[in-house]
Amino acid sequence: MRGENAVRLRPPRNAVDERAVAWWRSQLLVTTAVPVVVLAVLGALIGPARFWLLLAAGTVAVLGLGCAAFFPAWWFRVHRWEVTDEAVYVRTGALWQEWRIAPMSRIQTVDTVRGPLEQLFRLGTVTVTTASSKGALRIEGLDHELAAELGERLTALTQATPGDAT
Repeated sequence: MRGENAVRLRPPRNAVDERAVAWWRSQLLVTTAVPVVVLAVLGALIGPARFWLLLAAGTVAVLGLGCAAFFPAWWFRVHRWEVTDEAVYVRTGALWQEWRIAPMSRIQTVDTVRGPLEQLFRLGTVTVTTASSKGALRIEGLDHELAAELGERLTALTQATPGDAT
């Protein structure tokens, strides 16, 4: 029989930082710009294939701009996280939503990461590694100070939690 504090699947309470929308949008634009520039340069240099290369560049640009306009706002609505004394809860995804729970007793490492674009937007990512075959849980789009505090809190909580023998 499970107690009142049993870890269960439920919606996490916290949203990511609003700046994550601009960060995600920037990531999509950078990811789009690279193939567009390559295709456009090749189109300028290779006369016989110019039409097809420039058409491909335009198609990739339109699709990338559409994704950058639509997906970040959607991701902001669905990405959620929460940390309790018992577990870390994360919900991510747009089309395929994934809900994951990492009980404190199963957490092996906690990392805080800030890539170049995250630093520009003053954001951070907390990565919680467990023995799960699904891999680490990532809480992206956090204010960089909150990410650092959360990393410290999770480290303290996991050190104070006895390991799970199962």
